Amino acid sequence: MWPDRRLLELFGIEVPIVQAPMAGAMDWELAAAAAQAGALGSLPCAMLDADQVREQLGKIRAHTTKPINLGFFCHAQPVLNNQREARWRERLAPYYRELEIDPAAPVPSSNRSAFDGTFCEVVEELKPEVVSFHFGLPEPALLRRVKAAGCVVISSATTAAEARWLEGRGVDAVIAQGYEAGGHRGIFLGDDIATQAGTFALVPQIVDAVRVPVIAAGAVADARGIAAAFALGAAGVQIGSAYLWCPEAKISKPHRAALKTASEQGTALTNLMTGRPARGIINRVMREIGPMSDVAPAFPLAAGALAPLRARAEAKGSGDFSPMWAGQAASLGRSLPAGELTRALPPRRWNRSARSRNRRQKTLRARDAQACTPGVGGLDARRRHWRAAVRPAPGAS
Repeated sequence: MWPDRRLLELFGIEVPIVQAPMAGAMDWELAAAAAQAGALGSLPCAMLDADQVREQLGKIRAHTTKPINLGFFCHAQPVLNNQREARWRERLAPYYRELEIDPAAPVPSSNRSAFDGTFCEVVEELKPEVVSFHFGLPEPALLRRVKAAGCVVISSATTAAEARWLEGRGVDAVIAQGYEAGGHRGIFLGDDIATQAGTFALVPQIVDAVRVPVIAAGAVADARGIAAAFALGAAGVQIGSAYLWCPEAKISKPHRAALKTASEQGTALTNLMTGRPARGIINRVMREIGPMSDVAPAFPLAAGALAPLRARAEAKGSGDFSPMWAGQAASLGRSLPAGELTRALPPRRWNRSARSRNRRQKTLRARDAQACTPGVGGLDARRRHWRAAVRPAPGAS
């Protein structure tokens, strides 16, 4: 039996694993496979438009009826700075000339969209079981609409203060993103990444700071990491890098090759790829410019000028200019199909008991679907239960 079942019941899943929504590295296929195997499958939406979200979720629904999470970014729109953009182009000009690309060619647009009214209408239409946010939360009016659609809401915190901020605004669970995690840092109440805590330090502090379930993220790639997260008080884990090894992941050949030779010292936080700190495998541009640069334009504008370099290099089999996102435990991954990986991840002693209870869970989900009147049963009842009954208030004896 899982030592903490709050996340299983909140999401209606069979194993307390959230497959991380990894924009640009996956599509519906990975999310559907993870969901069908019992995890919370997640579809990243920041690099999709509304019609693409509909199409992708439609494909997921055609393959599984299990709960699905739609993941969105909540970044502020950048302010264009022509001087900074020019400096960035100038810094990259030698690479343009080396790869025989015109340095004066127009810069492609960066296609990372923040959650807005259009996306909110898609959520209201499609009604995914869970909606996750990164970089904070959308404006209150949009958040109210998401919750009114019946969706469980979760978001990432990189500090206990961010976790308290999220809980105060009504999230149903908090993702505690440790410093080791791959991809973009979810930091939103400050910008000092030098003081960010690792997963082992962060998770228990957030567990003590909030009453909602906590999901550990960062350096969790196998059963050992999952067991450690539960020992720290987490109710579940979010796993990203381990799923990048799966054949369903849509990563480049250089990225896949780099994963196979990754080490604990092979990644770094960089703002070169998008303008915002994110952990990825160290490549040529990170080594030569330095992983962090004040010349890189604001998120997500930095990606535009790198795009032609990335395309030309990847065509030659090189990841010199590619954002090869991965966490510090990426080397622990295994080349397994996503469904098989999901079933293999949980510690054996917990997974055996979980399988024996699957039939009962299906019965409970059917009953919960009938008790969906707001304030009476279903999601509202589960929210009240976990906030009021499961954990004592912080500081209580």
